[in-house]
Amino acid sequence: MSCLALSLQPANGSDILLQTREWFPPSRALGALSAFRQTRRSFAANKNSAPEDAYAAESIGDDPLAASSGQVIVGVESRYRIVYRLVNGIYVLGITVADHDNSVNVFECIHIVNQAVSVVVTACRGVDVTPEKLSRKYAEIYMALDIVLRGVSNIRLAAMLATLHGESLAKMVHSAVDTENKIRGADNWSSVEVHSLEHRSGIDAFAGATFELPPETLEAGDEFATTLAPERPEELQQQKQQQEETPVEKDPFAASDAINKPQELMGGFNKTKDASSTDLTVALEGLDVTTLPPPEATQSTHINVEGFEGNYGGVEFGHEQASLGEAFEGFNDAWGGGLDPSEFVGPTKAPKPQGLGGVELLQTGPDAATKTDKGGAGTPIEDMLVKRTEMKGPEMYVSEEISAEFRESLLARVGLMGVVYLRTLPPKTAGDKETEFSFRVEGTSAVKRFAMQSSRVSSLGNGMFHVRTAASEEPIPIMKYSLLPRLTPLPLRVRLIKRHTGSLLSVMIQYAPNPELLAPLTDVTFILKLPVDPTLLNLSPKAVLNRSEKEIRWHVPEIPLKGSPGRLRARMPVDSSEDDEEIEVVGYVKFSAQVTQSLSGVSLRPASEGKTDFYEVSHKFESGVYMCN
Repeated sequence: MSCLALSLQPANGSDILLQTREWFPPSRALGALSAFRQTRRSFAANKNSAPEDAYAAESIGDDPLAASSGQVIVGVESRYRIVYRLVNGIYVLGITVADHDNSVNVFECIHIVNQAVSVVVTACRGVDVTPEKLSRKYAEIYMALDIVLRGVSNIRLAAMLATLHGESLAKMVHSAVDTENKIRGADNWSSVEVHSLEHRSGIDAFAGATFELPPETLEAGDEFATTLAPERPEELQQQKQQQEETPVEKDPFAASDAINKPQELMGGFNKTKDASSTDLTVALEGLDVTTLPPPEATQSTHINVEGFEGNYGGVEFGHEQASLGEAFEGFNDAWGGGLDPSEFVGPTKAPKPQGLGGVELLQTGPDAATKTDKGGAGTPIEDMLVKRTEMKGPEMYVSEEISAEFRESLLARVGLMGVVYLRTLPPKTAGDKETEFSFRVEGTSAVKRFAMQSSRVSSLGNGMFHVRTAASEEPIPIMKYSLLPRLTPLPLRVRLIKRHTGSLLSVMIQYAPNPELLAPLTDVTFILKLPVDPTLLNLSPKAVLNRSEKEIRWHVPEIPLKGSPGRLRARMPVDSSEDDEEIEVVGYVKFSAQVTQSLSGVSLRPASEGKTDFYEVSHKFESGVYMCN
């Protein structure tokens, strides 16, 4: 569709004229006109900042709505694109839908608006267009815009503009076909109809006529046709054999001449110097020749599940070429992408479980007795389980928990608590021997407070510590520390934006990772606490709704370190009675990661170089109260 409605709106005052299509409600057109008027006033009041109902980025021109022509998108729930032209204080508006899927021909809508401007200028006898002049020719302008809205050629538009001040209104409306024929020089149907009837009668007369040829002509044609058809090689051989036969009687007991001939595989092939294609076609008559499959049959076949957002698996054979979703990545961009079940359900078969599947233990045959009699109780479970890598010595690692609170895009509070853990050799291996060694802590420039467990750790000064403890099965926390807020690194910045217009609540969460992280964050969960239980909910990308807890959960598999910020959107209707109250929406983030270096920069080193008193394993950090409101 190109244009839904045409309207004349003065710069100051109420609308003069509104012309819509039959199936487009005038109430929606009036809503779009009201939004356009608010947009104009908002830009006039403050040209530097765009209003809420308009999208300045999608308007055309250096100064939107100040130029003589352009286009702008208005509306929130129902968005419309308005193409406008300003003629002496009168806006000529063309209303159409916003073309998200490229289904609207904007240039055709602009062409219709230009034709409407021609009608208005002609009716006012110049560019001095005023509401008073428009009221004098209101009926002619109304009918002319009605014709223009449904599509009119330039020839008929010129004829309409010529008769706008002269002849009657009915002649301008109903003289479409004759006017175009006169201007183009074409004949009327009344003058051409006589020739059409004569042509049709001639066709019927020739269709019913029959012609009889004399038999002499038919015989001459058959004789000539026999000279054109080539004779087959088999018929030529038979004719030669008949000519070579003599009336001499043959000896019935004489040897056959086939003994002296070489043995042929198939027979019937005449080896001549010029191998013509007729011999091959004659030899292949009656044989079923299997044609080769087309080249598309050797490529991967993918059967897509249509009608849903994204690629939901389907049936896939082969991986030589990209599937349909990978080849056209832009198709999923209209819906925002999101969680794709094909990432988790692929065409590969699930591996068969090995060990302890339940079938291995059901040995009822004669082999079962021989297997159990040798060992007494069969294979022990300890041998079937995967054994953990044996510890070479004591291990130490850092576990940190970071909490942050964002208010829109500003960081309100932040805090990081770290714990240094010691994992000793198990009591079975170490026995009664105590674990005792010295170590030093580096990277403590950002530490605000340091506390240690005095029963196991003692300070030697200058960042050196000595630990002495008995063996334990579980990791032992020996030190705790906190960082200064201004020196605390943030792994993820989060921003929550809320907009409440009318009965519609729109919420968006933006997130961007810290590019200085050593590894990207994986398995990040975003939780949005809702003020009410929504009846209708629009999410982008897809998420999980928990109605009992009134929360939405987004799961992001991986956040790349470099790239554009991610967006999570939710839109829902709320009760109109809650407009006076401020609606509170809070978002939480949960994440955890295993890293080779701690997030705060704190590292553990041996007391002396070249001596391995302990082993530093992978550190980890996780989110505490990580929220945005």
